Amino acid sequence: MNFIDRESELKRLDRLVAAREGSFGVVYGRRRIGKTRLILEWCRKHGGVYCVADRSAAEIQKRYLAEAVSGHLPGFADVVYPDWRSLLSRLAADAKARAWHGPIVIDELPYLVLSSPELPSVLQQWVDHDVRRNRLVVVVVGSSQRMMQGLVLHRESPLYGRAAEILDLQPLRARVLPEGLHTTDVRSAVEAYTAWGGVPRYWELAWSAGEGTTMSKVDDIVLDPMGPLHQEPESLLVEEVPSAKELRPLLDAIGFGSHRISEIGGRLDRPATSLARPLVRLMAMGLVARDLPFGEHEKSSKKALYRLSDPFFRMWFRVVAPHRSFLATASPSLRRSLLKKHWDALVATAWEDLCRQELNEADWKMRLGIASGWAPPRRWWKKDRAEWDLVTEDPEQERLLIGEAKWSKEPFSEKRLERLTLDLLKKPLPDLPGRDLDRVLVRALFVPEVRGRTGDQLNGVQVITGKELLGIA
Repeated sequence: MNFIDRESELKRLDRLVAAREGSFGVVYGRRRIGKTRLILEWCRKHGGVYCVADRSAAEIQKRYLAEAVSGHLPGFADVVYPDWRSLLSRLAADAKARAWHGPIVIDELPYLVLSSPELPSVLQQWVDHDVRRNRLVVVVVGSSQRMMQGLVLHRESPLYGRAAEILDLQPLRARVLPEGLHTTDVRSAVEAYTAWGGVPRYWELAWSAGEGTTMSKVDDIVLDPMGPLHQEPESLLVEEVPSAKELRPLLDAIGFGSHRISEIGGRLDRPATSLARPLVRLMAMGLVARDLPFGEHEKSSKKALYRLSDPFFRMWFRVVAPHRSFLATASPSLRRSLLKKHWDALVATAWEDLCRQELNEADWKMRLGIASGWAPPRRWWKKDRAEWDLVTEDPEQERLLIGEAKWSKEPFSEKRLERLTLDLLKKPLPDLPGRDLDRVLVRALFVPEVRGRTGDQLNGVQVITGKELLGIA
């Protein structure tokens, strides 16, 4: 699959080279998110050195790095280095002698730290002196959210404050999915997002699976016990450093339908007060999101709901986790029948997420009166009141956008669309304490496709289609 998007990330990395002075950068993010692909593209562009660590002993790790560097600094691997300090000092000296400035990329830094706990302090001294003095460009990469944040962002870390660029790599935006999977069909793109989310590795596997529907690819890649993603969540948790496998029960509980912290604790027979830290770690890993109704303060806890934020994980914990025994012996037709029972609900949820995400990103949002500075869209709910899928407001609280996201496997007819817009006009407004609702209201209806319609407004309601959201011509 072609390398797509990530233009802003590449530009930030390019700054490290353009500065023409010693610079240190950090790239981290959840596994499978495309860190290695990004850094390899950047390395090739600037003729850099790339070395990836593993769980080997420190002596072997030093050897691997020396071999990688020897391609630019001949003879560098001919020496046995007694420690990391001597290796890094020699690297800086040889680079200076050859007027070579890198970049030098060390991937999976947490693995090196596991075998050499002294390394962060050694790196700090190296960055402060040799890297600056010899104008080297150095980037470290890691998948372990917990360790990378501790190594770089924690005030007590030796490397704190040293990085000129810190990139927390996020999933790809839904609007680049049509380009990545070469589709111009809205429903196909939304279904692909339902299965794979914004994780490039999952997109690559889907692309490699060849022709076929998203559901058939899910069966082959995920539901089939021999599929490469059949045990993906378990593998991802175990690969974290330190291992996060103890967090699996929380994902099961949330995936099963427990969304309040009290419900999660009840299902696991654990006090709710013991769940705060593991939930924070899952959120840092990009697997769980904490939702609050629009307008609620971030510190509010009584109304907070926890959900699986990654579409793939939502699908896996809905379809695979509860049915592992069934899937072990089921035929392909039975596996697909199981998926079909849950598919429409999964797609509808993914469509809502996609609408909120792209409403915040889309270039066309000016026609809704949304300029920069508007609050990120959120759901709004309250007991005994109708829920709204999207609510956002401008900084001055003079304009309020309220919207609904409706999914359908077939294009919406003009008649059905008219009925939906009229229902939207009758729907009670969200109750937002402390906010005056006597202001400009923008009502919006988000639908994947409308049969034969060309206008953008009906009954005073803005109608936004999937093609607009995803930028499909």
